[in-house]
Amino acid sequence: MSADERTRPRREERRPVLSRALIVAAAVRLLDAEGIEELSMRKLGTGMGAAATSLYRHVTGKDELIELVLDEVSGELEVPGAASAGEWRDAVSRGGHDLRAMALRHPWVASVIAGVGPARLGPNLTRATDRMLALLRTGGFPADEAELAMRAVVSYVVGATTGEAAHLSRLARSGRSEHEWREGRDPQKAREENFDYGLQRVLDGLETRLSRA
Repeated sequence: MSADERTRPRREERRPVLSRALIVAAAVRLLDAEGIEELSMRKLGTGMGAAATSLYRHVTGKDELIELVLDEVSGELEVPGAASAGEWRDAVSRGGHDLRAMALRHPWVASVIAGVGPARLGPNLTRATDRMLALLRTGGFPADEAELAMRAVVSYVVGATTGEAAHLSRLARSGRSEHEWREGRDPQKAREENFDYGLQRVLDGLETRLSRA
């Protein structure tokens, strides 16, 4: 090393420019790849090439981060509308299938969505909730029952999808495919049929309640 090189000021390592949006996007990738148990501010910071302390300038901690990532993926939800009372059931059914599809794309969602209370809903999840409530109100449910009906549907979807996601995660860890595990039938179609059967029975009950009301 020359004398000039020894006296030249060492260039500081360039640190990544952080923002809440970048942190949330990185957290979603980590969660999708490794699951909720592996999420920590330190691990997330390391993956982003930043110190964990620098993340706290943008999010207060892990609890807020989970709320943010849940709302981020909730932006993928598409709750259909219903132009008339007779269309509510089909629209709610499609909304339930869409929630399932989102939760299977992000297997950690089902395990955390039930723990997020109404006061902590972000804008995307609030928008989806409001649209589902509007569907049920259009169908004829009064305001107080519309919320209970929505909770019944979401509870079924989350419960069914939790088991489904766990099954797929176990298969992935085993290195086996669904077709190897379940020969002779399309396993994806079977899972969809099983899910839809339960969802339709929930909707049967709601439809019966509506007709009696």
